Amino acid sequence: MFSVSEQGEIGMSFRGINTTVIQIRRQVFTEVARMAYANVKGEQANHLMRKIPYTIIPGEEGKLRKDIFLERAIVEERVRLAMGLPTRRMDEHNSVVSGLEDASIADKYYDPPLVNVIKFACNRCPEKLVKVSDLCQGCLAHPCMEVCPKKAITWESGRSTIDQEKCIKCGRCATVCPYNAIVKTERPCAAACGMGAIHSDELGRAEIDYSKCVSCGQCLVNCPFGAIADKGQIYQLIQGFNRGDRIYALVAPAFVNQFPSLASAGKLKAALKAIGFYDVVEVAIGADLCTVDEAHDFLEEVPEKLDFMATSCCPAWSMMAKTAFPALAKNISMTMTPMVFTARMMKQKDPTARMCFIGPCAAKKLEASRRTVRSDVDFVLTFEELAGIIEGKDLDIDLLEVDENEAALCSASAAGRGFAQSGGVANAVANKIKEWHPDMEVKIASAQGLADCKKLLMLAKAGKYNGYLLEGMGCPGGCIGGAGTIADPARTAIQLNKYMKEAPFTDPEQSPYMSEIHVLKDDPNFEL
Repeated sequence: MFSVSEQGEIGMSFRGINTTVIQIRRQVFTEVARMAYANVKGEQANHLMRKIPYTIIPGEEGKLRKDIFLERAIVEERVRLAMGLPTRRMDEHNSVVSGLEDASIADKYYDPPLVNVIKFACNRCPEKLVKVSDLCQGCLAHPCMEVCPKKAITWESGRSTIDQEKCIKCGRCATVCPYNAIVKTERPCAAACGMGAIHSDELGRAEIDYSKCVSCGQCLVNCPFGAIADKGQIYQLIQGFNRGDRIYALVAPAFVNQFPSLASAGKLKAALKAIGFYDVVEVAIGADLCTVDEAHDFLEEVPEKLDFMATSCCPAWSMMAKTAFPALAKNISMTMTPMVFTARMMKQKDPTARMCFIGPCAAKKLEASRRTVRSDVDFVLTFEELAGIIEGKDLDIDLLEVDENEAALCSASAAGRGFAQSGGVANAVANKIKEWHPDMEVKIASAQGLADCKKLLMLAKAGKYNGYLLEGMGCPGGCIGGAGTIADPARTAIQLNKYMKEAPFTDPEQSPYMSEIHVLKDDPNFEL
């Protein structure tokens, strides 16, 4: 298998490090959940919402920013977004509780935009900058000057100086400096955005170009100031619990390693039922159906109708392909994603129930908002949001009883569970094709991180991957590196491989749900 990038954008985010930004984000989710479980309306609900910033930021003096009022104002905006409400304009008065009544229903979907910049939390980082630090030794060789293609570096007062008007930010000078005295920096959120969707507004603050944004969420987990956040449905989901809705938790296989205190699938299932879910299903069963359906698609389409075919599982990847390369939209498989396959299957089994996808991905929230998907998927939570709900419910994890008859989440294959990491989808589909046609060579190319995904499609557009099956994952490492994950992706990959080995079977076609694949697809109105 060929991979465009072994590392993608791995190493840029803070996953696995319990930073102050992550602590506050988690506290917001927890307090919003507590407020929802209190099940109050009107002025009581307003009071609880106004109280949250004081719970998270207690005292009289600011410890994180220049003053405590700014800290609480930022928390207020994060609370609003976690409840699915829009951020407030800075140039007009608007109460923190405005719109709360409209959000206090279990039937509210996400209103665009999904990913938002909290303007007064932004540090106004420079977009790109190459500068000489105090480490410059004024060496005689001055290789930085020699390699600069624009002659932007001159010798002044015994050290190198860069003319920012001439500098093209190529970084060649930083590469050759023997003292590492030249630093190349870029706004972290923009560096993490593979779509080039983040620029500066007139005041130097980060601004998102929503015509380019695919809601992968990498900007929000890479901002060291916590100035970017996505909207949530925590409040609406718990409203559903409170009114007695029968809601299934559809858990993505990337859950492995995300909840150390819920180390076993049985323990996780017990916790999910304790917070209000009716039952728990692993989305790997949908991945098995996706594998077989995508394998059929490839055989039918390539090369007779299409030069190549690309997988459809990652919504950020497929949206990027369709917006940045509209001529290649037809090359994206029309197979339903594992989330939709699983949700549709469970809706057919229990038509009056509601479905909540729980996974690593911010873009899944956008996918669930699509007209043809929202009838199947009612809620989307990230693993991080789920952790906040579990804490907000004040569960005593040690006292959770695991039903040994329901210890496993589902009957899914190792290949289906493997969808959670980069290369897993393409490998599963290619292996299935090879099983059906042993003499057939299935060539694969994959990429992780949207910047490398774009490079992959540029090469495909140029005819470099004719006959190939292409897999793109919007996040580094695949789903295990998604914006809604908690754990370090590298450690999760190790645990996921162990989890795959524990699967009851390896072949997706052995799935007990395979007979339903054609019924689930029988919807003329469905579109990705």
